[in-house]
Amino acid sequence: MSFRFRQLVLATMMLPLMACSASAADESSDAVKAAFKGKFPQHEVSTVQPAPVAGLYEVVVKMKRGGREEFTVVYVDGKVDHLITGDLIDTKSRRSLTEARLDDLNKVVVDWKTLPLDKAIKEVRGKGERKLVVFSDPDCPYCKQLERESLAKLDNVTVYTFLYPLAQLHPDAERKSRLIWCSKDPAKTWTAFMRNGTPLSGKDNCPAPLAEVAAIGEKLGISGTPALIFPNGTLVPGAIPLAAIEENLAAK
Repeated sequence: MSFRFRQLVLATMMLPLMACSASAADESSDAVKAAFKGKFPQHEVSTVQPAPVAGLYEVVVKMKRGGREEFTVVYVDGKVDHLITGDLIDTKSRRSLTEARLDDLNKVVVDWKTLPLDKAIKEVRGKGERKLVVFSDPDCPYCKQLERESLAKLDNVTVYTFLYPLAQLHPDAERKSRLIWCSKDPAKTWTAFMRNGTPLSGKDNCPAPLAEVAAIGEKLGISGTPALIFPNGTLVPGAIPLAAIEENLAAK
């Protein structure tokens, strides 16, 4: 998922192309940074550098989201008279350069030693040699899609699912999370409900670590579900396809 700098205005004019030497570009970047800070003092500028489009500069702005820092990218001209928000697209590759930059800037690396895996639902597939953590909401349609289309097809993996109900979006998700956690076999109950729609029943008053998991998720900046954490510490949001999961599981 990408975050945008929505508080700023969208520029409507294109700027003439110009060429700069490396040393001149450094000096110009410093001048652009000073001009930006002068016009938008409420925002913390991390870096300024020439953008892939001649005549434009990339401004990286630091923000706070949840318990961690995040970055967003905007583009300005040399005098910061015009500002552009949104995606800069490479028309040859049909690729968003802005999205790729944001993914790199906001890449989260999680220390697995800090994850209390005893507070997660543990499902072992095959030998369970590979490891995967998932933050999931029982009422999240994308979480169910991930379970059915991707996780169900994995083998030789141990999946640790942290119950992460988003009450603002799904008011009944916390109750369902408790029913799942309090069941005789939480892993079996979870997969049956998420993949097959098996109705939930039983007690929901056992001690469930939902508050602890919520605190962990907030600290990691997880604002949506599903969110996957791979053994190398990479955090990936969304119902990504099976091939992407396999690629991340193999990454070092």
